Amino acid sequence: MRILVINPNSTASMTVQIGESARRAAFPGTVIETVNPRDTPASIEGHADEALAVPAMLDLIRAGEARGFDAHVIACFDDPGLAAAREVARGPVIGICQAGVQVASTIASRFSIVTTLPRSVPIIEDLVAGYGATGRCRNVRAVNMPVLALEQEPETCELRLLHEIRAAREQDGAEAVLLGCAGMSDMCERLQALTGMPVIDGVSAAVKLAEGLVGGRYLTSKIGAYDFPRVKFPQAAG
Repeated sequence: MRILVINPNSTASMTVQIGESARRAAFPGTVIETVNPRDTPASIEGHADEALAVPAMLDLIRAGEARGFDAHVIACFDDPGLAAAREVARGPVIGICQAGVQVASTIASRFSIVTTLPRSVPIIEDLVAGYGATGRCRNVRAVNMPVLALEQEPETCELRLLHEIRAAREQDGAEAVLLGCAGMSDMCERLQALTGMPVIDGVSAAVKLAEGLVGGRYLTSKIGAYDFPRVKFPQAAG
């Protein structure tokens, strides 16, 4: 099967790192291709960034469908444009927040999320509520560092992540922690080893969910909300 992993921001180095994480998670024989738009924000840190990124992301998904990809993964924890993406695709479209929440809810009765900036906390809280997991999510924490700092100051980010993961266990009663940014995916295994608790990367979770849906021959429903967008013609002047 072929899965297209889309980083909606325009930072190519982050796309490379996301691709490495996705390929480590994939089964042998699964082809993972990664791509990002060129003219979207360098990182997605709020609703305005999301809105600016979505049109180019939808174009990449349409192109991926035309090229025969079986599924698409949106590699941004805000799950930007997820419902719109499902409208334009017949194959499954997976957001890494939703996938991570589903995995966390399956392997632990309570979990916390650790993200980048405090401004992302309410956005993620709303997503968790929309996915029906508020009762299981004990807390959304932030390391108070911007997304691009994950590449620029990786050691500092990892230390802050370690602190928040341990606090999630001790203070929140969390049994697992979900990393709240695609740019954290390459730290997942080290953080799990250092903390001794399950640490979930949404990129890997989304790839495994996509593989399962494609293997089960499940397609996006085109009845109702996720039907293809209606074609509209401009009205004649006069």
